[in-house]
Amino acid sequence: MKRSWTAWIGYVVAGWSAAYGALGVWWALGGGGFPFGTGDPELMAERSAAVKVSLLGQATPEVAGPVIAVLGFVGAVAAVMMARGVAGRWARRLLPAYAWLLAIVLTVGIQDYRTLIVFAYTPILAIAKLLGVWPEGSGWGDLYLAPRVNLMICLLAGIGWALTAVAYRRRVTTSCGACGRAGADEPSFVDRWGRGATWIAIAAPLVYCATRWAWALGFSLGMDPVAYREGQEQGLWIAGASLASFGIIGAVLTLGLIRPWGEVFPRWMVGLRGRRVPPMLAFVPAVLVSVLVTSASFMYLRIVLIDGITPETWAFNLPEVFFSVWGAALFVSALAYRRRRQRACEACGSGVTDAPNEPRGDALRPRSASRAV
Repeated sequence: MKRSWTAWIGYVVAGWSAAYGALGVWWALGGGGFPFGTGDPELMAERSAAVKVSLLGQATPEVAGPVIAVLGFVGAVAAVMMARGVAGRWARRLLPAYAWLLAIVLTVGIQDYRTLIVFAYTPILAIAKLLGVWPEGSGWGDLYLAPRVNLMICLLAGIGWALTAVAYRRRVTTSCGACGRAGADEPSFVDRWGRGATWIAIAAPLVYCATRWAWALGFSLGMDPVAYREGQEQGLWIAGASLASFGIIGAVLTLGLIRPWGEVFPRWMVGLRGRRVPPMLAFVPAVLVSVLVTSASFMYLRIVLIDGITPETWAFNLPEVFFSVWGAALFVSALAYRRRRQRACEACGSGVTDAPNEPRGDALRPRSASRAV
């Protein structure tokens, strides 16, 4: 699948787009299940703040349904054309532009913090289930609400559109369809900035983590005392600290993108020590986290721009604004890691072959230096 995904990703995205376009028609005609705006119970619980949470906070099925239908059906046609490699003069420009537009809209534009919440709290609740400390009166259905699941599906579809655009570029240029290389593999900006971006990606989430642990340890950070005590009684600050702990673990794992143990399993990992770390094992989670935190950050940016910052509220919203910095830095770091770990391509022969179970001595050097060696 890793070698052949460029052949089928466009058709998968086309199928999703056609299905979602059909749902747009259903919603426009009065069908139930509209997951945005007025059809989202979470947003409607505090309607005045709906636009701050989501750009579609006030959307109605009568207006949004036809728009979704048009975008979906046009997208299905465009995805099939890209999968078939239609490469006319205008197609080379319009098709990838449309694909990237939908990718940005689906992964960032319509998203809010809830997609990140679902991904982050799923392992926390799973561990709570195993330990027998499952929150009383709650279940998986409280986390996986229909509008949240819809946002997750849209985010994955957005990633699919981005991959479709990448596959199309490979198909209509001289790039290798399997690895994406086009002739000489010259250094790019991600090679030059990858190491610095990694350190930024490590530091950026720590401000958020510090505020959540401060609340759990009894420091209100300027919050209204009554509201702080209510949060303590409800266990909100402990839950926030648990989520922050995953942020700290993620920061430590990010360091592996520039350290040898990110390429070869360390000695203490019994059964795996000395083996080569599959590049996708680090690359895929890093890219997914970068998309999730970036999509959430824009919601907090809207809140800060509309409501401003006060001594009582800064810890709620300001740290999350920097999630966009975290996401961008992590994405660049992940790309640099992937480029550095690319081995010789079986299809085109480009790249450098290294021993599968041994670290390369030039692993952290610029790619130009690696070729010189």
